[in-house]
Amino acid sequence: MYAAIAIAVIIVAVAFAVLVAYIAKTLTATKRTLDNVADTIESMEKQVEGITTETTLLLQKTNDLAEDVNYKVDRLNSVFDGVHEVGETFHNLTLSMKKLSNTVNKAADVDSEKAEEAVKWTSAIVNVFKNRKN
Repeated sequence: MYAAIAIAVIIVAVAFAVLVAYIAKTLTATKRTLDNVADTIESMEKQVEGITTETTLLLQKTNDLAEDVNYKVDRLNSVFDGVHEVGETFHNLTLSMKKLSNTVNKAADVDSEKAEEAVKWTSAIVNVFKNRKN
């Protein structure tokens, strides 16, 4: 019976040794994996830091560009306002010229005979002055 107990103890001891060896191997593999994960995370942190710096610079440049565009748009708005005012002025001038032309046409229709006579008299006066100079 002592022999059976001794064999059982040896089997338990061997099983325990195999279990310890397996656990040690698993822990070693886990350590390697965690070391790789730590290296990868460290590498990613450096890359993210670089990306963060570049992103900050890009945002700053974008803000500067947006500010410049807003400034130029404000300046262009004043130019467009000026062009609009010039356009309105020409429009008003055109309307005034049309009204004047219509008024002159109406007056010319009514007083066309008087206008003819005035042209004849003016022509005669000019001829008299020309003849006096010669």
